[in-house]
Amino acid sequence: MAAPDSDNLHFTVICPRMNLFLLGINHLTAPVDLREKLAFAPETVPGALAAASEATGAAEVMILSTCNRTEIYAVGDLPDGCMRQWLAGYQGLDEDELAGRLYELRDRDALLHMMKVASGLDSLVLGEPQILGQVKSAYAVARDAGTVSSVLNQTFQHIFSVVKRVRSETAIGQNPVSVAYAAVNLSTQIFSDLKKVNALLIGAGETVELVAQHLRQKNIGSITVANRTLNRAADLARNFNAQAILLSDIPEHLHKADMVISSTASQLPILGKGAVESALRRRRHRPMFMVDIAVPRDIEPEVDKLDDVYLYTVDDLKEVIEENLRSRESAASQAEQIIREGLDAWQKQLRTLNAVGTIRAFRQSVEEIRDAELDKAIHALQRGQAPEEVLSSLARGLTNKLLHTPTLRLKQAGEEGREDHIRLAHELFDLKGGNGD
Repeated sequence: MAAPDSDNLHFTVICPRMNLFLLGINHLTAPVDLREKLAFAPETVPGALAAASEATGAAEVMILSTCNRTEIYAVGDLPDGCMRQWLAGYQGLDEDELAGRLYELRDRDALLHMMKVASGLDSLVLGEPQILGQVKSAYAVARDAGTVSSVLNQTFQHIFSVVKRVRSETAIGQNPVSVAYAAVNLSTQIFSDLKKVNALLIGAGETVELVAQHLRQKNIGSITVANRTLNRAADLARNFNAQAILLSDIPEHLHKADMVISSTASQLPILGKGAVESALRRRRHRPMFMVDIAVPRDIEPEVDKLDDVYLYTVDDLKEVIEENLRSRESAASQAEQIIREGLDAWQKQLRTLNAVGTIRAFRQSVEEIRDAELDKAIHALQRGQAPEEVLSSLARGLTNKLLHTPTLRLKQAGEEGREDHIRLAHELFDLKGGNGD
């Protein structure tokens, strides 16, 4: 075995750093018409991951693309602007179009942002739970593509554990804050078992789609979607195993509906008092639950005067939503504290890894000296040298080699007045007496 430098105990330590980089755009920094230009279709993400890694030299890359944000997480010593330049070019945009819209974060700031995103604290709807599933999906795609390895893997495992604490120890996601969810949640207070309930949804926009999604999650009995154009109603109906009808067909179906939730852009009411009265007679006055989310209203206000009808408007839901939002905002401060603790824990773990690397390098260097001196001792014994002399020489050689560089460094520290180095030596080696006391 080759001997180390005879005059120096030396080793090289590479201190682990996150080298974490984040580039993003979201609902707070850009309008939807710009965000959609930077969005990645799911089938394009694996190719984009490979392209980003090749173009920027990033060791690891992950892309999160939702309706409210596009964010790229990377590992590596990336020059300022290189990922921004790649993103603009890959999506066919001029960098000037993105001026002031993108944010770049590194290391601690990047990790803090990533934790907030995954926890729902950076979402359009505070505390919404869907974002965690989207982050996990983006992570899985990048892992399968081979662009996530040690750093991002460990980072996201830590993020997921922090989010689990946020979800279990706070009420950040417990209360509904969307009109669609509030409407469906209200229906559960009217109907004990939604499996036996027939729902009529009027309109086919985003709000009605969310209502249908929440109803299906609660195992609603059946859904009928009524819309001005049948094609759009049919598209929505296919996604939720529902029936599609035209607005003009509502009178023929209204009596079958136990629940009516309406949200259209119509400037005139869709449902009048007369149509509801007729439906109630055919229902033998079995109650109907109605929620009018539209502004202007889709259901004539006079319908509320009818017996056996429970009609709620968006204003009725507003108070519930605002109360729940206040509850989430209160929980958000608790979530922030958990995230800060998680951030500190991760940085402590990184510092521990740094110490482990130093210890490993120190041990390796000492073992090289030991092996070299032992090799010399074995050869001396083979030459017939007295064992006592060999052992004495071995001990002296080990002592001299191990102490040579530290002794020089301590003398140099004394000459330069670096008392902190001397105190550290006393602490490291548990020395008694001398200047370190």
